[in-house]
Amino acid sequence: MARLNLWRWGVYGLAGLYFLVPLAASIVFSVDVPGQGIVFDAYTQIFSTDGFVSSLLLSLELALATIVVVLLLMVPATVALRLGAPRLRPVVEVVCSLPLVVPPIAFVAGIITVLKWGPEHLSRTPLFQTFVAIQNPDFPVVLVLAYVVMALPFVYRALDAGLRAVDVRTLVEAARSCGASWPQALVQAVLPNLRGALLNSSFLTLALVLGEFTVAQLLGFQPFAVWIVNVSGSQAQLSVAVSVLSLLVTWALLLVLAGLGGRARTTSRG
Repeated sequence: MARLNLWRWGVYGLAGLYFLVPLAASIVFSVDVPGQGIVFDAYTQIFSTDGFVSSLLLSLELALATIVVVLLLMVPATVALRLGAPRLRPVVEVVCSLPLVVPPIAFVAGIITVLKWGPEHLSRTPLFQTFVAIQNPDFPVVLVLAYVVMALPFVYRALDAGLRAVDVRTLVEAARSCGASWPQALVQAVLPNLRGALLNSSFLTLALVLGEFTVAQLLGFQPFAVWIVNVSGSQAQLSVAVSVLSLLVTWALLLVLAGLGGRARTTSRG
């Protein structure tokens, strides 16, 4: 037992070094100014830097829209798989895993091809305005659609793990026997028992959208990740400070998520 504990603490120590050493180096780089010593100007200038607020708000809006769309798509689909079509589960798993196989460059190349094809062949149809609207820089819907596809593997796995821990059929049958319709059974009986899975899915999608760079850059939009890279060319310390701050905020969200998930499990047991 002592050897097992020693091995466990050794693994924890290596993992801590792996994560904390680069973070510490980044913090030192962002505050250590040659000839001036320790200066926190990079952090105090973050909120006043041109483009920071707009790019962050755009990423948060895209993340919120992506979370709503992907959950509306995947929650009914995964529940239906558990209730009425378990044989289709391997097919859905393969489809939802495809974004992990297709490289982002190939994925965005296909999107660009479709966006170019649409205006050329549909210029005299009402669909032309649709292609224009989904590329609006103020809120690029095309990025939401792309992020929904990219989030499918993570959302599906999180929801599937949550559904494995719940007797969905019994919950739905009990709700139906009490006079609830199918939508009411899903919302009032199933979703409260999937709170942890829904939180995990939402957090993974939020992290994906905030950190995604390739698709947004190649499509010509500037959400938060693209703004950080663009700023790094002229203000390296500022970009590192923003990256450190966003990482700390992400960790804080993860801790809040873990706390909410643990509270939900405790409430359900009680």
